[in-house]
Amino acid sequence: MDLITIRRELHMIPEIGFQEFKTQQYLLEKIRSLPQDRLEIAQWKTGVAVKVIGQNATKLIAWRTDIDGLPIAENTGLPYSSAHEGFMHACGHDIHMANALGLLDRLIKNPIQQDVLIIFQPAEERPGGALPFREWLKTERPDLWPDEIYAMHIAPDLPVGTVATKPGLLFANTSELFIDLHGKGGHAAFPHLTEDMAVAGASLLMQLQTIVSRNINPMDSAVLTVGKFTAGTVQNVIAEHARLEGTIRTLNNESMLKMKQRIEAICKAVETGANCRVSIDYGASYREVENDAELAEMFLDFAEETDGITAVRADAAMTGEDFGYFTEQISGMMFWAGVASEFGLHHAKLDPDEKILEFMPDFIHRFFSEV
Repeated sequence: MDLITIRRELHMIPEIGFQEFKTQQYLLEKIRSLPQDRLEIAQWKTGVAVKVIGQNATKLIAWRTDIDGLPIAENTGLPYSSAHEGFMHACGHDIHMANALGLLDRLIKNPIQQDVLIIFQPAEERPGGALPFREWLKTERPDLWPDEIYAMHIAPDLPVGTVATKPGLLFANTSELFIDLHGKGGHAAFPHLTEDMAVAGASLLMQLQTIVSRNINPMDSAVLTVGKFTAGTVQNVIAEHARLEGTIRTLNNESMLKMKQRIEAICKAVETGANCRVSIDYGASYREVENDAELAEMFLDFAEETDGITAVRADAAMTGEDFGYFTEQISGMMFWAGVASEFGLHHAKLDPDEKILEFMPDFIHRFFSEV
């Protein structure tokens, strides 16, 4: 397989969660072009699961890759830029998919002892495909339920050839946050006849910023960021609506629950004080990614002994990943893989170094041969 060409062709057709129709068809065409005698293909929504029969299996190992893009207008200037205006593979899922196809190709040509399930999962960015995919496996395809599960995520800040992970907590609990305030608008000259949602929203935003500093144990890490605040329509009309959009991130479920309880309490107080109606939507919420300690140590040991690979013990990050729904019930681990890009994840100029595809499928294949 020409993985560089595959990656570039996938890069040109980014699609958002549960709308990955072209992507699914492309993946199926590549999968069906391979010898089928040891393959079993299953489809779930816009995702695909491929089982490769091993030589003398005692367990089923899973490799998960995500397949969706982001609603970001690409600004790389590359000749293979996104052909879908306003959408981009700005999180490296095109690299992830090409790598998974490369792994599949190697598993067919060079069989290992164990059975391997390669999961092409939709909707990682949002609204979250891992949990429903997991439940489909459990209820509809228990024969495909894995004993172990692994995944990687590109790391723009790490050199190519570097892998990084750690036992235990790797990624945080995350939740989106959308708050709408509805009041009474009116002419700017008569504020006493209105309920100004620009003022109420601004007050709410500032109060939300006290939650981490005053309600969360200082020994616990937590983030509450409001990245977007909109209110009003024109300069001389008092706003009847305001909207706050943000994210919540914690390192444990207890802190996430506490954060949401405080958000709701503050919103109720703003409702009373500003004489308005406040609604909250938490959008997509993801569990933390908790690496199995034994598997993570085994992976790091293997990486340290592999020529051309630099193994790094990573710190936990506030990054969100719905892979945590798999590791909630299946022993597994995720690792970062360096791609040396000047621009980071979710950036319109992200440009991963494709050299990762020259060795990563072989590296994972060798690792699976030993687990």
